Amino acid sequence: MLPTVLSVCCLRCVLTTFLHYIISPGNTFTQIPKSSSGNMLILLCGIVFLHVAVLVLLFVSTIVSAWTVTATSSSDLWVNCSTSNGMTCQPGDTGVWIQAVQALMILSIIFSFLSLFLFFCQLFTLQKGGRFFLTGAFQIFASLFVMCGAIIYTVMNHTWVPPNESYGFAYILAWVAFPLALISGLIYVILRKRE
Repeated sequence: MLPTVLSVCCLRCVLTTFLHYIISPGNTFTQIPKSSSGNMLILLCGIVFLHVAVLVLLFVSTIVSAWTVTATSSSDLWVNCSTSNGMTCQPGDTGVWIQAVQALMILSIIFSFLSLFLFFCQLFTLQKGGRFFLTGAFQIFASLFVMCGAIIYTVMNHTWVPPNESYGFAYILAWVAFPLALISGLIYVILRKRE
């Protein structure tokens, strides 16, 4: 629950700063006022913090064994364990759809990490007034991958887990990571580099 609260607070901070300093009267939509180098630093720190929060959400949702849970069983992307008749675990390689979800979640982590790396590279190499299109594209792809993985899991989990299981927090974190990654990707696309 704490990562979700932190992500929402981070998103609120970034969007408030974004709207206050970039979309202010007398400025065009994509230009930051010349006297706001300190404000630009706050905005960049907020964007990086949002990006790192998305990465943490993606890592947690992919690794933790809580996509579906009951009192006697839990399942994630890798194993489906039950304690009702002793400890039995079924590996995640039994279905093509679960492998697709695994691949999409791993791709989302890779693309989000590459997006953060590209952001730092473009921050120092991009010309003044340039946009972070490549960074934004990679982050938007990461958000689409996590969305597709969560949709496939939602539709197909009845073949993987018993119908009485409910969704766990890792599944919810994957859905929370989707809009946050999409918003950060759109912010990267809109953002222009200033000195």
